[in-house]
Amino acid sequence: MAELRRSDRDLVALTVLALLMTGPKHTYEMHRMMIDTHKTFVTGLPRSMYHAVERLLKDNFIDAVDTLKDGPRPERTVYALTDAGRAELSEREERLLRTPDADSTLLVAALSYLGCLSVDQARAALTARVETLDRQVAAATATLTDVGPQLHRLLLLELEYDLARETAEARWVGQLIADLADGTLDWPADPRELIKEMPFPKT
Repeated sequence: MAELRRSDRDLVALTVLALLMTGPKHTYEMHRMMIDTHKTFVTGLPRSMYHAVERLLKDNFIDAVDTLKDGPRPERTVYALTDAGRAELSEREERLLRTPDADSTLLVAALSYLGCLSVDQARAALTARVETLDRQVAAATATLTDVGPQLHRLLLLELEYDLARETAEARWVGQLIADLADGTLDWPADPRELIKEMPFPKT
């Protein structure tokens, strides 16, 4: 099973990479898109987004491709994904989808940017997640069966909660996989199609 890296937990950087999949943008435009699409799992904006841009530039995942000057406003740098950045985005997305984690925000973020993957990539990653969840559910069920008669239930509530959460998540993700398989979930071939109707500011 794939393990999460420290960088996979950097949801602001993931957001920058995902937004640049829809075309070159300056940081303020990305910040506004986060507000307009209610990506509340991205915290500390806008300063954190500027810091993420600096990290991604250093790692050659994005590149400065243009500058904009609009009247008295400060000059703004426009960024675009590099080939390495596009590959990094796919890898981070797939790991977040494949790997259950106690921090549910990671799955929320990965689902938010699911359209950055192909249908086949998404289905494979989600299927791997369900398989892992099923193993965790089986292990938790076995533990409860073994120790339940020996311990007071108050000592097992956290295990009951984990079992209920993992069972529900596996069921929901399984339905999402089914929706991908039968076409219930529409999947634009180009990620830019996902935002073309949104009234995002251009400055």
